[in-house]
Amino acid sequence: MLNQTPTAKSTLKALLYLAPLLVLTAVFILWPLLNAFLISLYTKYNYYTGHVGALGWANFGYLWHDPTFHLAARNTLLLVLVAVPVSVALALAIALGINQIPRLADFFQTVYFLPFVTSTVAIGLVWNWIFRLDGGLLNRLLSLLHIPAIDWLNDPHYSLGALIIVCIWQGLGFNIILFLAGLNHIDHRFARAAELDGASDWQRFTNVTWPLLMPITILVIVNTSITNFKVFDQVYALFHGAAGPGDADLTLMVYLYQKFYVENQMAVAAACGVVLFLCVSVLTLITVGYFHHRQRQLGGR
Repeated sequence: MLNQTPTAKSTLKALLYLAPLLVLTAVFILWPLLNAFLISLYTKYNYYTGHVGALGWANFGYLWHDPTFHLAARNTLLLVLVAVPVSVALALAIALGINQIPRLADFFQTVYFLPFVTSTVAIGLVWNWIFRLDGGLLNRLLSLLHIPAIDWLNDPHYSLGALIIVCIWQGLGFNIILFLAGLNHIDHRFARAAELDGASDWQRFTNVTWPLLMPITILVIVNTSITNFKVFDQVYALFHGAAGPGDADLTLMVYLYQKFYVENQMAVAAACGVVLFLCVSVLTLITVGYFHHRQRQLGGR
């Protein structure tokens, strides 16, 4: 049954089953994406009347020469370059640890997953208290080590670091769940065979577990990258609607929001969205290409 050659009738039947999802995808994903590309090319555009006076690349030229956009791009790239590897490494390490204690696995999965489903506003309030200069939990812990208190939320030298910590913490639980799912689907006979051959724990991880986790690792890296490229709620909640001290926490999504809702520059906001889409697409292609190359090196397909 599963290996039968598709016919026109079976293809039509499959499309009918998929029609609701395809329609929703086209209306709420493909059309807005296409519309954003079109609006980014409108150089004389009235968003409220829909009147287009001219087309061109002026909006992208505006971004190219806008120092505020450069700051947002730099902050976003720094956030992604720090948060993604740290989040993936921590999630994998914790998942490996939880996998060794199956009796408590459900408990730890629940604990680590809670931040992912918690309201960002609530998270922002809690982390505001943790990062407070006077009486904040983090500064109290630092004082035990005789380290002077740090003004995490008002010092531009530390505010981006505070945002990165929040982003790592909030996305950690979902990544742990994904890695645990991957670990649970690995056939234990591979690790057992390597152990009988005298392989150490590290050798079993690097030669058995890690290669078999590559598909899940690709998913985690891509998902975490996309999530951190789109950071907005955390900034808004942590700094009460601002972009940090001196725009130190300005990200591409916050920049897009300001251009669209505050400055009413819809075409510039659309151009920023296109740049963000291209950044995510390029990073995704590089990640997938690299891991496919590594898989071929290890003898996979």
